[in-house]
Amino acid sequence: MPSVKIVLAKHKQKKDKTIPIAIRIIKNRKPSYIFTGEYILEKHWNEEERCARKSHPNSTRLNNFIQKKFSEAHATVLEVEADNDNFSTKQIKKKVKRSGSNISFFQLGSERVKNKYLSGTFSVANSELSILYNIEEFINLSKTETRQNIIDGIKKRRKNRISEARKNGRNTLEEVKYFSKIKRLSFDEIDTAFINKFKSFCAAYLGQKTRTITNQLIFIRTLYNLAIKENITNGKSYPFAGEKEKIRIKSGNKIGLTKAEITKIENLKLEYNTSIWHTKNVFLFSYYFAGVRISDVVELKWSDFVDGRLYYEMNKNEKPVSLKIPRQAIKILNLYRKEKKAKNDYVFPFLKNADQNNKEDIFTKTRNATKLFNKFLKRIAIQCDIDKNLSNHISRHSFGNIAGDKINPLMLQKLYRHSNLKTTIGYQANFIHKEADDALEQVLNS
Repeated sequence: MPSVKIVLAKHKQKKDKTIPIAIRIIKNRKPSYIFTGEYILEKHWNEEERCARKSHPNSTRLNNFIQKKFSEAHATVLEVEADNDNFSTKQIKKKVKRSGSNISFFQLGSERVKNKYLSGTFSVANSELSILYNIEEFINLSKTETRQNIIDGIKKRRKNRISEARKNGRNTLEEVKYFSKIKRLSFDEIDTAFINKFKSFCAAYLGQKTRTITNQLIFIRTLYNLAIKENITNGKSYPFAGEKEKIRIKSGNKIGLTKAEITKIENLKLEYNTSIWHTKNVFLFSYYFAGVRISDVVELKWSDFVDGRLYYEMNKNEKPVSLKIPRQAIKILNLYRKEKKAKNDYVFPFLKNADQNNKEDIFTKTRNATKLFNKFLKRIAIQCDIDKNLSNHISRHSFGNIAGDKINPLMLQKLYRHSNLKTTIGYQANFIHKEADDALEQVLNS
């Protein structure tokens, strides 16, 4: 159990001989100091009682303040120890300093985005940064301007940010620093009324659909839960409890290609080594491996293929995957084999100029490639006379659609790389229609 005491930090004595009053936390013989912001001359300090003597001009006020800080620190240490006895003194100090502090929603949000960015989770960092911009637009909403003027202003600011990023490169950490300075919007202000108004704002001014709004509510809830855990707020205004705001993720219809439509794409003749030719190959390669994410396909290297098997780690959840290389995929690999110069080269050309030691550069070039794919997949759909919204993720839906109920869910779980069988069953339910179709037919034609 860490020891918590009120002490004079004599090693921090000022030139005027005053000494800071601090709360010292010791765990495993390692001390950490939390400074109260108050200073005192040593002659006014009662070392035995650990309080200001009556000779101090404001002893009563000062002692009340010190005791309040000590009580908060002691309670937080007890809570931390109950949750996890492996906490370091630095972690305890951080939590104690936050207890009852006035950290705003934006400041905590910027800290989370920064951590995501530094850990290499760039897609999450960028999407959550966008949510912070949306919430900032909401709290700055003008009550006097027309709706159209507000919408135009939001679009202009967003366009300027995108233009600046394209011109000079996106500096995520600078954007994070901007939000870390915004002290507006405490967690206690985020109540049910706030959430309802924000949802209306997203629909009316940002033109967002239900799922996009839900994603933003999930981010707000995540931050709020963190704030409660860190004792930044007591959670009295928590808008997601009980019968208040319930976040429900609705599953839309997942439409995959049929086997005949896949065959059309396979037989489509395209000019060699063009962007649309590469797009076709990447899409089919994804399908042949049960819908491997397109972003993962782009990052595949020749070293990922060993003894007729594909070994790779999924970007989304870092799960290791091992699958036999289907003969259809081998044909595609052979189209690119002559470009192979080293075992560590990328199979597909989209990351050819990427710095393999720079995760952000790889992420940026992968994202640009996937945008390009969506553009050319639309053209492939037209050329193949496929009247479906052909996009990157539809390769996964196509595998599910063709698999139907032919494959055991446990095997599909392995192929899809799902952690939970329920996820697989729920996903595959989108593509199993035979029983419902037969029942409908029986009623109508009996």
